[in-house]
Amino acid sequence: MTPVSIDWETEADLVVIGGGVAGLTAARTASLRGLRVLTLSKGGATDTSTQYAQGGIAVVAPHGDSVESHVQDTVEAGAGLCDVDAVRSIVEGGQAAVAALTDLGAVFDLGRDGQISRTREGGHSTRRIIHAGGDATGAEVQRALNTAGLPVLFGAAACEVRTGPSGVQGILALSDKGFGVVHAPAVLLATGGLGQLYALSTNPPGATADGVALALWAGAAVADLEFLQFHPTVLYTPGGVGRRPLISEAVRGEGGILVDSEGDSVTAGIHPRGDLAPRDVVSRAIAARMRALGTDHVYLDARAIDGFPQRFPTITASCRAAGIDPQTDLIPVAPAAHYQCGGVVTDPHGRTAVAGLYAAGEVARTGLHGANRLASNSLLEGLVVGERVGAAAAERLGERARVTDVPTRIVERADRDVLQQLMTDHASVVRDRAGLDEAVKRMKDAVTQRETGSSGPSFDGLAETAGRPGPQATPGTEIARHIAGIEDAALTLTARTLLLAASARTESRGCHTRSDHPAPDDRLRHSLPVVLDVDGRPRLDR
Repeated sequence: MTPVSIDWETEADLVVIGGGVAGLTAARTASLRGLRVLTLSKGGATDTSTQYAQGGIAVVAPHGDSVESHVQDTVEAGAGLCDVDAVRSIVEGGQAAVAALTDLGAVFDLGRDGQISRTREGGHSTRRIIHAGGDATGAEVQRALNTAGLPVLFGAAACEVRTGPSGVQGILALSDKGFGVVHAPAVLLATGGLGQLYALSTNPPGATADGVALALWAGAAVADLEFLQFHPTVLYTPGGVGRRPLISEAVRGEGGILVDSEGDSVTAGIHPRGDLAPRDVVSRAIAARMRALGTDHVYLDARAIDGFPQRFPTITASCRAAGIDPQTDLIPVAPAAHYQCGGVVTDPHGRTAVAGLYAAGEVARTGLHGANRLASNSLLEGLVVGERVGAAAAERLGERARVTDVPTRIVERADRDVLQQLMTDHASVVRDRAGLDEAVKRMKDAVTQRETGSSGPSFDGLAETAGRPGPQATPGTEIARHIAGIEDAALTLTARTLLLAASARTESRGCHTRSDHPAPDDRLRHSLPVVLDVDGRPRLDR
């Protein structure tokens, strides 16, 4: 265990890790309360999952809707694992959060009556989804938050959260200046999702499960990682890998129809809401139809939607780039990894069990989503919980937090290509015991382990042992290789955690489907928290 050479130091009242909706909302709220905030972002100003969110923000409509109706839809989608009090608390905060975003300059689409336009998406009982730029809501949210003038250290990665007897002491970080220490009593994990665990995803390249790993290494618990939502309609192109453009659920909300290669409905008889059923239902229906017909995609027929290019300009551009005109052609689609419903266990204000450590946004498990996220509840959660964390962080101002030592830590790292393929093959839309066992076995074979008995990421000599250069840094640089190794360590630990939870959940519930256990089991109607044992390996926290 040799210390890392520290090239720079600074102090803050709150360190925010992540530059998307949850992170920037928290940073702004904390700054307005007088806290010194340092925000780290691995990429640039728009390299976030928020930027790519198409559908909109689910928020209670002023007419024909209610908090209880939104809560009921959310709980129904969550298949018995939602924390109802947390759901109600976050839904109730939606209108104020959107108002604050509007005050910041966000512009939402208006209807002919001059009021904010609303659409309906899968799982919702009414039209309560507000959107911007047709299908560019996330981009507008990101733009508004970026223009708030918050200081962000771009191209910087968090390596480890350091803790002591009174909780968080600060973080070890990596920037273009080398390794540095930020002394701080509060740290917010707002790192987004884990889409890069899979070969196909809607997530940006930086969605490498960093926050999940940072939380586990710091002693926090994670839960519900087995509930990974696969978006049912991602633009399919032969041989396409990496981040793929999603075809928003709003297309089906406006009348798009899913059909197979023979022109038959994919969801007929599957669910009362048909193509507007919850995402797990639609994804399973598509996966089953593809297996039955021996195809690798189905189609979305949106030709009957008037003014498609104006309503969905982003989708239109993606389709045309692939040689498809959605006004005259069927759009080929297939499921892809989209959203982690679980994550770091927190309360509705983002607090974890580790004093001073917070989590918000996709990386957090607040209890809102349960076993399956309701469409467009993600931006809602990021806004509401992000603001609450920004306020809650003030409770740590009395702590005199300083990082006292920064040892080198050592963990396992698997080759990313191998990891993505085995997770895609064995832990995708439908899983079974044999496949999960095979994934665990192959993980052990794929891992490069420098030393056993440790509990954090290895930084010493990482440049020589890491895989391909990280997507968020300039290829070929030492910093890029360091970041790649940190990401691969996070992905490897998160994959192990997800496989452990998926193996233990011997039932089908929400977006977790076991073909060998096709029915839900009331004995498993609860979350399965995971922590690290003394050897740094994930274990179920009974």
